[in-house]
Amino acid sequence: MAKSLGEKAVKGVAWTTIQRFITIGIQFVSGIILARLLDPEDYGCIGMLSIFMLVAGSFVDGGFGSALIQKKRPTQDDYSTIFYWNIAISIFLYIVLFLCAPLISRFYKIPLLSPVLRVQGLVLIINACSAVQTSQLNKQFKFKKMAIVSIITSVITIGVTIFMAYEGYGVWALVAQNLITAIIPCLVYWISNGWFPSFVFSKQSFRELFNFGFFIFMSNIINTICNNIQGILIGRLYNPATMGFYSKAHSTELLVSTTISNTLAQVSYPLYSELQDNRNNLLSVIKKLTTTLAFLIFPLVFGLILLAKPFFLLLYSEKWLPCVPYFQILCIAGLATCMQSVNAQSIAAVGKSRIMLNWTIIKQAVGTTMIVGGLFLCGIKGMLVGMVIRSWFVYFVNALLVSKHIGYHIMQQFKNLLPILIISCVSFLAAYLLNYFTELNLYVEAIIGGMVFLVVYLGFSLFFHVEALTYVSQLIRQYIFKK
Repeated sequence: MAKSLGEKAVKGVAWTTIQRFITIGIQFVSGIILARLLDPEDYGCIGMLSIFMLVAGSFVDGGFGSALIQKKRPTQDDYSTIFYWNIAISIFLYIVLFLCAPLISRFYKIPLLSPVLRVQGLVLIINACSAVQTSQLNKQFKFKKMAIVSIITSVITIGVTIFMAYEGYGVWALVAQNLITAIIPCLVYWISNGWFPSFVFSKQSFRELFNFGFFIFMSNIINTICNNIQGILIGRLYNPATMGFYSKAHSTELLVSTTISNTLAQVSYPLYSELQDNRNNLLSVIKKLTTTLAFLIFPLVFGLILLAKPFFLLLYSEKWLPCVPYFQILCIAGLATCMQSVNAQSIAAVGKSRIMLNWTIIKQAVGTTMIVGGLFLCGIKGMLVGMVIRSWFVYFVNALLVSKHIGYHIMQQFKNLLPILIISCVSFLAAYLLNYFTELNLYVEAIIGGMVFLVVYLGFSLFFHVEALTYVSQLIRQYIFKK
């Protein structure tokens, strides 16, 4: 059983990694093209509406997706009951968004937002139609299928979006992107999965899943609102262009820093759920995932902070350079954000959803205070510093919860991560000083600085025998070269 789970996990990581990196490559290319065809105001409009879509999406899921994955043997009645719930609540929330759209547009003082929200809101219903199938695929570790569907969806979506942007559709190109991204997986899963709901709504199934999922749902709602509160504040207090610069910086940071963490998180939750009764194996898996994630993420994010200016200038053109300081600060927050998921997933998988909710309220109350206070005291950069403080506070709380409920002691966690952090800082400093004391072309400096950073990081990791390097090497040998 353990071997089977291990093989599933390795294959899951491999296929999800392939999907993530191909998708990120497609998104990078499209992002370069779209950034030159669209204006910051277009991205700003979508950014202002994101919190409403995300909150509504959390209501649709209701924590039931996590509950289905966490449950050892969900039944046909379980799946059917949640399917009908998802459809009903998504239609209700779409009607609410449709009716509230004029009020939201008046709040932001941008009339265009009303029709945009009414069209984009259809994503809620589309996602609700495929939510159960997605949970089934995660539960069954069918990440290969999900990866192929995601890659095909990305290719089709980007082609349509670029065409619409080139033809001058502006913000509607981004709306179409969101719609197509939801429609294609929905159609494929319905056609290929072979699952259809029964004509049953079981109150027993609903109550059982709700008892676990409710706390996940409340945690998700609180996290979604608090993690996106800055969008409402910037949209209300600043112009759409400023919101667009923030949205582009934030989306770029998320695209890069969370690619690997989301890959591991997608596989880790069903894996944790299978191992929830074997704490020793669970602890070992958490340790390996945490240190592997840090080993890959830390140098990536530090390198992006170092090369942010040439990165944005090359990819997005000079009109997006105001994003650079936003992006650099957000990267510091991103280090903590991507490390949070591994810990949070483990707490949910062992059934501690009520504890997660209690601590979520505390974490987000502190974090939101930091963000709002920073904005009103020091403007947008103050708000971004508040986001950094919030992200690291959340990480430390999650680490404490894992220490208490899983047995992975917090001092051991820090001991495992500290060498990676120190080596990343030393590599950053070496590359920064080289660029500081040389006067070369901006892109030449970026290439040399990046190479120096990579050589120093890998060299020190080998010299000091960093444990995470061994995990990464084993993963590569076990799956990529095993044949």
